[in-house]
Amino acid sequence: MIEDSVAIIAIFDLPGMTQAQYEQGTDKLTGGRGLVKKPADWPVPGLISHTAAPTPNGWFVADVWESEEAFRQFGDIIMPILREVGAPDMQPKIYPVFNLVTS
Repeated sequence: MIEDSVAIIAIFDLPGMTQAQYEQGTDKLTGGRGLVKKPADWPVPGLISHTAAPTPNGWFVADVWESEEAFRQFGDIIMPILREVGAPDMQPKIYPVFNLVTS
């Protein structure tokens, strides 16, 4: 377990997931408002950054959270949504952040 006060990066590597599934998931996450555009769009506080991109075999997401606890709260919301949109079953990899640069 990572110390709760340490920022973490959560990596979702989702082979087989499509952009359409990502868009469906974010629409459900935002209550029908479409893609997330800023941290305030997230259902729990603590998000520092979110990046999503297609890969040759699926979809990739990297989130930076203020703490593992904040991410766990988000995980309680996003994991059922991912299952609902048919995303592949997976567990994100979580690492403590060593260095973070923001604008």
